[in-house]
Amino acid sequence: MAQARLLKFTLLVGASAAVLLGTAASYAADAVTIASFGGAYSESQKKAYTEPFQKEAGIQVNMTDYNGGLGEIRAQVEAGTVTWDVVDVEMQDAVRGCDDGLFEPLAGLELPAAGDGTKAADDFLPGTLTDCGVGSIVWSTIVAYRSDNFPDRKPTTILDFFDLSSFPGKRGAMKKPQTLLEWALIADGVAREKVYETLATEDGVARAFAKLDTIKDDIVWWETHAQAPQLLADGEVAMTMAANGRIFDAIFKDKQPFTMIWDHQIWNLDLWSIPKGSPNVAAAKQFIAFAAEPRRLADQTKYISYGPVRKSAAAMVDPAVQAQLPTAPANFTTALQNDFQFWADHGDALNERFNVWLNR
Repeated sequence: MAQARLLKFTLLVGASAAVLLGTAASYAADAVTIASFGGAYSESQKKAYTEPFQKEAGIQVNMTDYNGGLGEIRAQVEAGTVTWDVVDVEMQDAVRGCDDGLFEPLAGLELPAAGDGTKAADDFLPGTLTDCGVGSIVWSTIVAYRSDNFPDRKPTTILDFFDLSSFPGKRGAMKKPQTLLEWALIADGVAREKVYETLATEDGVARAFAKLDTIKDDIVWWETHAQAPQLLADGEVAMTMAANGRIFDAIFKDKQPFTMIWDHQIWNLDLWSIPKGSPNVAAAKQFIAFAAEPRRLADQTKYISYGPVRKSAAAMVDPAVQAQLPTAPANFTTALQNDFQFWADHGDALNERFNVWLNR
């Protein structure tokens, strides 16, 4: 069974950015390659982290996109041809990848203290530091819809995503079972606190897929997070599941007529990890320490509405932006935390079952 273990970091209390960064000459690398999820999310990382890091550390950062999961990471590590130095991973992948030996251990990594001297271990939210990962953001999967598709009655709950009669139109969904199965059970009447307990049983899995059967013919599948707002903008779907930050970006930057439904949002964490065998481990750790500074974490919220994982960083966020974050009290009432332990233990079996269901 995979287990998330709290990482025992060596912490710098009151360390300055200059101390953390050192000099580029201290590191053999001239560049590091970072894999992330593309679109507005990667753009927010460039502005908040990689561009300032390049300027202050003198180390070039090359960013590349990937679709998540451990497949590409595992292939590189097992082939001994690792080309990525830092990877943005979801919590279940950080835990599973660490247990499978795909990531470098981060014991001894020096993380900066908060501005008031609070140690990083006390400033990071509980569970956001693991043996092979340093937390970066809290994000959530929500449902979004085009306001002009529903001029009268508006969808407001996750049940409405499954209600094709009251709210007709295609549904966009990521081509994987995670989130869809949880929402299917909630829409079928399972209490939020019983979702993973139910999904751990054969009857629960069957019940979830039976509920998905009711909308299967009306689902438009997407595979990268950037596709979700595009499908909505193009009118190919009336509603879609999506990462909240992508929809925020579309609403406030692209002026799209979208509305977010926060009901039963499923929230998750992303972390920075280093693939085992990275050619630039020292510089990769240097980047992660830089990106863990409270001000950097707060800066990312200027460009995308994901919540920082440090308490001191959250206190730096513009109050107007705070209201758009997954962790805002008004948005968090029915929130369900993604159970990374469940998905680390059951993900392979449920992915296989999902693929069979897709092709049935």
